Amino acid sequence: MSAQVDQIEDNKIYADGLQYITDELGKLDLLIKRRIIEFRADFENNNYDFSSQHMFISNEEIDSLFQEFNIKDDTQKILDEIDQEIIVKQEKITQALLNSEAQGIELPMLRLIRLFNLSDFEVLVLIICLAPELRRKYDRVYAYLQDDITRKRASIDLVLNLLCRSEIEKWRLQNLFTANAILIQVGLLHLIEDPHSPSGCSNLGRFLKLDAGILSYLLGHNSLDSRLQNIAYLKFPSEASSHVYLDEKLSQTVSELIDWRFSTESIPANNLVLHFHGPSGVGKKELALMQCERLQCNLLCFDALRLVGSESENEEILRLAFRESMLIQAPLYIEGMDTLFNDDNRGLFYTRLIIKLVEEYGWLTFLSGEKSWQSQFAFEHGIFRSIALPMQDFSLRKQAWIKSLETNGEEIDNDMAIQLASQFQLTPGQIHTAAEAINFERGMKSLSADESRADLVEACRNQSNQQLNNLAVKVDAVYNWDDLILPERNHDLLKQICDQVRQQYKVFNLWGFDKKLSYGKGLSTLFTGPPGTGKTMAAQVLANEIQLDLYKIDLSTVVSKYVGETEKNLSKIFKEAESSNAILFFDEADALFGKRTEVNDAHDRYANIEVSYLLQKMEEYNGIVILASNFRVNMDDAFVRRIRFIIDFPFPDEASRLQIWKIHFPEQAPVAADIDYGLLAKQFTIPGGNIKNVILNAAFQAAKYDTPIAMEHILNGTKHEYEKIGKLWSDGSVSRTSVSQVAR
Repeated sequence: MSAQVDQIEDNKIYADGLQYITDELGKLDLLIKRRIIEFRADFENNNYDFSSQHMFISNEEIDSLFQEFNIKDDTQKILDEIDQEIIVKQEKITQALLNSEAQGIELPMLRLIRLFNLSDFEVLVLIICLAPELRRKYDRVYAYLQDDITRKRASIDLVLNLLCRSEIEKWRLQNLFTANAILIQVGLLHLIEDPHSPSGCSNLGRFLKLDAGILSYLLGHNSLDSRLQNIAYLKFPSEASSHVYLDEKLSQTVSELIDWRFSTESIPANNLVLHFHGPSGVGKKELALMQCERLQCNLLCFDALRLVGSESENEEILRLAFRESMLIQAPLYIEGMDTLFNDDNRGLFYTRLIIKLVEEYGWLTFLSGEKSWQSQFAFEHGIFRSIALPMQDFSLRKQAWIKSLETNGEEIDNDMAIQLASQFQLTPGQIHTAAEAINFERGMKSLSADESRADLVEACRNQSNQQLNNLAVKVDAVYNWDDLILPERNHDLLKQICDQVRQQYKVFNLWGFDKKLSYGKGLSTLFTGPPGTGKTMAAQVLANEIQLDLYKIDLSTVVSKYVGETEKNLSKIFKEAESSNAILFFDEADALFGKRTEVNDAHDRYANIEVSYLLQKMEEYNGIVILASNFRVNMDDAFVRRIRFIIDFPFPDEASRLQIWKIHFPEQAPVAADIDYGLLAKQFTIPGGNIKNVILNAAFQAAKYDTPIAMEHILNGTKHEYEKIGKLWSDGSVSRTSVSQVAR
């Protein structure tokens, strides 16, 4: 019968960690029995009377908690028997662990042992600290063995008494409970001061508390540590590869690094740290998920933006995240790295901390941000690579549009996908969000095909970078072609600009011109002409036609008297404009783009540097830039060579002025019959901008008396405009007689 039992024990397998813990608690009970015998023997030898205490735990209570407790025989004999039982128990546990491992069953405690290289002694310490969390009886027996009803948790002294056989061994093993010891350093256990000892206690009297996250892990709970709530979350890699829109060579480079890390030839200590940087939504997290899909694991995402508090608190949270990544074998992905490096001192602290944590816990770590980061420190026990993820080209944006529209139930329209991919430089993340917004709108109301397209364009504009609002003024484009009175040649040139915007994908992508041009692919236009001739209006017409936002650059916020500040301001504008999908409009541009001069002093030298810097930024920029100048002759020749379109806005002739006078009156405005548009066009040689002011002032005069806008109001408004612009006005400019005759 005994042989049959032994055979059953030899074949025992732990189905989960709880069965293993049950056997470990059985071994702990033997250790406790052994210590109780020694404990009672000490008291009996010293004739100590328990009943003298007001509160104590009796021997009988402890005997009831531990069955088959008998110390009537020789004490040493009993101790020897218990030692033998412990040996046999340990052998059976070891065999069951081997059987479980052979069946591919990985137990939480075994992972802890391997990850942190724990000794048998350290494992027993964890079991001793785990026991009170599972069974209340250990509260009582720990208090009993420490001769204090308030000490219900294991102290360092209690642990050493349970596991050591001599005083010298206890002294030697005390170093396992210092701050640098593995159990404390990696946070498996925490040292707790005795709250009932206000004057402090010795190191032996300090309690050992099992970390809450480790407790949950040992019990097989799959949820993340509660201390990481709202900061970290698990991302599952299902279908990740279908949402990655990146250059194949870049993805292949990352895959090769990952394969090297997990190859048999790789040195295990060489942990891999990959830093992805690029625009928000470009696919950094998706690339990491694609690698997790290949490794068949989840991704632990940590949001650095949510780190608040002191650096010491953040260090604890980061350490916890790295440890959790190791325990659940999910690579750690830290997003928002730019937040951690927002100043030199803070950046230095977090750089050193991350390197330290990678050495302690790292195996595969992803860092992500928008800015590049080249660590000035060596990862002695790891490999660091910073990888740029650029904005997707046209073909990848088109793929993202087709997939996103299909996912959100929109009809697949290849022409629409081409138009959106060409018109808006959006990341796949922004494209997906725009498609979702349209899907929501469609669910709220029934949209026609044209309305759906218009809303989709609007959703794209909403997804574009709005930071340009801090550096420029957004102009509401309200004008269309009918409002723009210009010579036919000018209209043709403006429409050619629109055509070039729409055909960019064909020329650059399908016809291969993109590979022939390393710079200068943006569309730059110069509008020249006197004030009020329609340059700003034309910019609005273009913005309306190609459905892009128009931003007017406020020169007062750009030009600075301090050396280097103008370049810095312009750099910010062009950087934000890259992802704004907007038209940049520089009015009175000759203030910025003026001719370079001979260098006679330091001021001339720095002025020329500014102009050269602008030339460089203009060539690098791939968007649309409109420069407006009253005097073309003031523009630097180098700019003129690099500008694709130059359109002169002439002073309007009489026929043009006649049209301008007519179109500036809204249909719903009350207009008197005595207004002679022909006379106004012939008599007053002013451009469209001034005509607009005249009509607006006349409208307010008429509104004051609640009468239609009449010739008298127009003449008063014209007189005011003449005075404002310094032009000579006399009462004989328009005779009352001629006005009356025309009216009749």
